Amino acid sequence: MGAPAAAVDRAPLEALVGQTDADSRERRLCFAACHVVLKPGYSSVNHSARQPGRAEEVAEWVDWEATGVVRKKLDALGFGIAEAMDTAQRFELGWASARRLIELCGTLPLAQPWVAGAGSDQASCNSLPELVDAVVEQVQTIQSHGGSAVLLPQVWLVGRGEETTVDFYRSVVEQVDGPLIVHWLGEMFAPQLAGYFPGASFRRVLELDPEKVRGAKISLLDAEREVAIRREMASRDQLLFTGDDWNFPELIGGEGTAERTVPFGRLVVGMGDFSHALLGVLGPVARPASLALELLARGHAGDFRRLMNPCAELGRRMFEEPTSLYKCGVAFLSWLSGAQENAQLVNHLELERPPEHYEALYRLACEAGTFSDAELAADRYERWEQGNA
Repeated sequence: MGAPAAAVDRAPLEALVGQTDADSRERRLCFAACHVVLKPGYSSVNHSARQPGRAEEVAEWVDWEATGVVRKKLDALGFGIAEAMDTAQRFELGWASARRLIELCGTLPLAQPWVAGAGSDQASCNSLPELVDAVVEQVQTIQSHGGSAVLLPQVWLVGRGEETTVDFYRSVVEQVDGPLIVHWLGEMFAPQLAGYFPGASFRRVLELDPEKVRGAKISLLDAEREVAIRREMASRDQLLFTGDDWNFPELIGGEGTAERTVPFGRLVVGMGDFSHALLGVLGPVARPASLALELLARGHAGDFRRLMNPCAELGRRMFEEPTSLYKCGVAFLSWLSGAQENAQLVNHLELERPPEHYEALYRLACEAGTFSDAELAADRYERWEQGNA
């Protein structure tokens, strides 16, 4: 592979940031969904996508210290942490490890707010009352450690109809405090969720209690649909957090400037015709995205796009079909950057992408300016090419 194209020169853009103050209303509230780091010895464990390990077996191989370092690095760049989400292979790890991740976030010296996924994976059966109780328990666990809860989609609800879906969310919302974020995950990420939120159920769930249900994370990879939902939500002062890892620059940039501020827990957040963010791609592109968001907060929308558009190209390749394998790129680029000592994933999903995929990610990451140490990244990439990683 030839030398990757040079990234945008950061120096004049960093100088531009230093010349003006940011407008707090224009700051986007951006959460990076983090992955977990595994111990080097996991390479000898015979887990695979076709023969997955049990959650308790996998948990023994999580490098909790290195996993915490990844989160502290993102926090230092100005990103909130989205914990125990799909990026952390939440459902392969199970609730016991998810709870430990949540506890870890609560003990880390994070400067930014953080959120975490609340599901029902500790429930022993799929009855509506037990699912509700399980989600309530997880919401309260997250809140007790200082985070805010993202209500994860429930596979059990698929095919149950609009009324059952709304009743489930109503039962949860009535028993917990806010702020809450409702997560709509598209079938490209999880095919078993095809048909989630039937009829008008999504709008009805958001209308249950807007003072508690403060927003929604939309992961549908459909920018036009997201904008329509965002504008409808704005009428209730609810925030939309884009989960669109393909089109995030245009959705975060939006149209115009902030029109007002609204509360999100203890925060005051700007609202306008733009999306905030909760994205798996933010970890890999954190370095250029952090600078881009600072420029946007100072009114430099053009420079924001100049930095973010190459990040979107990287995101489109990382999240190509099968989209659920995007985590392969997250771990690979984190390893190239020096943030961790291997690129392994739970059940060795890193083996499910072909070499051509990783080759393209390295080239696009260089063009996007994601590596603070380009020599280290090049050295590790060369080792990987030679089979010595």
